[in-house]
Amino acid sequence: MDGDALHSIGELARRTGLSVKTIRYYSDRGIVTPAARTPAGYRRYGPDAVARLALVRTLRELGLGLDTIRKVADRELPLPDVAAAHVEALEAQIRVLRLRQALLAAVAERRLTPEETDLMHQLAQLTDDERRRLVADFVHAVFDGLGLDGVARNMTPEPPDASDPGRARAWAEWAALAQDPDFRAGLRRALRDIAAEQPRGGVPRRDFTAVVRDLVAPALAAGLDPASPDADPVVAAITAEHGRTDGLLPRLQRFNDPRRDRYVQLLAVINGWPAPESLAPALDWAAEAVRVRQA
Repeated sequence: MDGDALHSIGELARRTGLSVKTIRYYSDRGIVTPAARTPAGYRRYGPDAVARLALVRTLRELGLGLDTIRKVADRELPLPDVAAAHVEALEAQIRVLRLRQALLAAVAERRLTPEETDLMHQLAQLTDDERRRLVADFVHAVFDGLGLDGVARNMTPEPPDASDPGRARAWAEWAALAQDPDFRAGLRRALRDIAAEQPRGGVPRRDFTAVVRDLVAPALAAGLDPASPDADPVVAAITAEHGRTDGLLPRLQRFNDPRRDRYVQLLAVINGWPAPESLAPALDWAAEAVRVRQA
């Protein structure tokens, strides 16, 4: 078969690996047009049809639509421009798929209910402006009027990186937690305690929970029983830090909210900070040590 020969659909199918039905469909759509017809009306295609169909097959495998492919093949659209637009569309699809993967992983890992799953999905779809408004509303509700601007900055998430599924998932879970009225109220009570202890001017006092963690750390490392008399000096130091004769146990229990630990963990993921140490073991130990002595 020489270079000027015309090809039947069957011959094109053998040369390109496409089915006769597919080639006929492409022909009907004007993507590859017959150069002539036989007296019986059968289509015959020119020598360029093989290369054209090879291009069509490649572009279809890359996900381009048939109308776009026809325009590229006819030189109506520059292929690099089409490719650039397609890359952008694929990147958007990949971001969506990564987010879906992250949310489904959260559902499995956190054992979320259908309602919690729906909420996280909705939060993950928020626009940048909606996310900023949500964060501003949370910061206002929790920190307004307490004079803890530095603490507020350290507890505020940055805009999430949508290309990072881990951060996107963490942000959606953070947003769900930040909208919980009970969590907001408990966190504000704890922060109000911190604000009340800060001196007017001078060096700010350390977070009470951080002090408790440092005081209890050696006892935890040594495996010291909180009910043991050897724990008395640690309890005395915590009581002195508390600075009052009553209310220590409720304060320790109030600060030992697992949702606060989770909040800090999520914040670290979103902002790209090192994973924080959980305060729960130290607060558990301190609360038990105080409880047995009060009893």
